[in-house]
Amino acid sequence: MDQLILFVKQLINGIQVGSIYALVALGYTMVYGIVKLINFAHGDFIMVGAYVTLATVPFLITCGLPAWACILVAVVICALLGVTTERVAYKPLRNSPRISALITAIGVSLFLQNAFALAFSPEPQAIQTIFRLNAVNIGEIQVAGVTLLTIVLSVVIMLLLQLFVKKTKMGKAMRAVSEDSAAAQLMGINVNTTISVTFAIGSALAAVAAVMYCAIYPQVDPYMGSLLGLKAFIAAVLGGIGVIPGAMLGGFVIGIAESMTKAYISSQLADAVVFGILIIVLLVKPTGILGKNVGEKV
Repeated sequence: MDQLILFVKQLINGIQVGSIYALVALGYTMVYGIVKLINFAHGDFIMVGAYVTLATVPFLITCGLPAWACILVAVVICALLGVTTERVAYKPLRNSPRISALITAIGVSLFLQNAFALAFSPEPQAIQTIFRLNAVNIGEIQVAGVTLLTIVLSVVIMLLLQLFVKKTKMGKAMRAVSEDSAAAQLMGINVNTTISVTFAIGSALAAVAAVMYCAIYPQVDPYMGSLLGLKAFIAAVLGGIGVIPGAMLGGFVIGIAESMTKAYISSQLADAVVFGILIIVLLVKPTGILGKNVGEKV
C-alpha cells in the first residue's frame, strides 16, 4: 500500500510539473504553427515573467491586494515583450532562411539572460508566497492546493485556446496564415497583426507558467528559463509541435517521466531520460504523438 501511495504521489507531482511544461509548450506550438519558427527565447520569457512576479508581489501585498494579481501584470508585460521581440528581431527575417531566425532567437535568449543578470544579479532570489490555498485530502493522499490549481488551470487554458483557434475569427485567421500566408493576405487577412497576436498569446502563456512555477519553486534567477524552456520544447515535439492538445499531452508525459525517474531511478538521470525520450521520438515518430506527416512542396 505504501508503494502505491508513493507511486500516486509521484504521478501527481509529475502531472503538476508537466502542466507547467504544457503551458510553455503551448506557446512554442502556437508560434511554430503560424510562422514555423522555433522561438528559443520563449523560455526566457518565463524568466522575465518570474522577475515581474518578484517585483510585483511585495507591492501588491503592501497595497492590500491579493498576491496572485501579479499574474495579470506578468501576462501584460510578457505579451508586450513577445510582440516587441517579434517586430524587432523576427519580422525583418520573415523571408530569410529558417536558420537565420533560429540563430536570432538564440541571440535574443542570451541577450535577455545577460541583461537580467546585470540588472538584478545572477544569484537566485526568493519570492514571497503567491497563493495561500488549503491542501485537499484524497483518501490517504494529501494534495497541495497549488498543485490542483496548476493542473486545472493548464487544462482549462488548453481547452480555451483550442476553442479560440477553432471558433473565433482571429483563430481562423491564424490557421489561414499557417496554411499559406500569401493566400491569406490576398483574402484580406492582416498577416502582421495575426502573427503579433500569436506571439502575444504565446508570451502570455509563458507568463502564466512563470507565476505557477514560482508558486511551486519560490525563487528566480536569470538562467531559470533555459532548461525549463528546453524541456517544454521537448514536450511540444513529443506531442506534435503545432498541435495544441499535443503540447498538453507531451507536457504531461515529460513531467511524469521526470518525476518517476527521480523517485525510482536517480534524480541525476532525470534530465537524461527526458532528452532520451526526445531522441526516441525523433527516431520512431518525428512528427510526434498527435502530429501528422505533411508533404512539403519543392
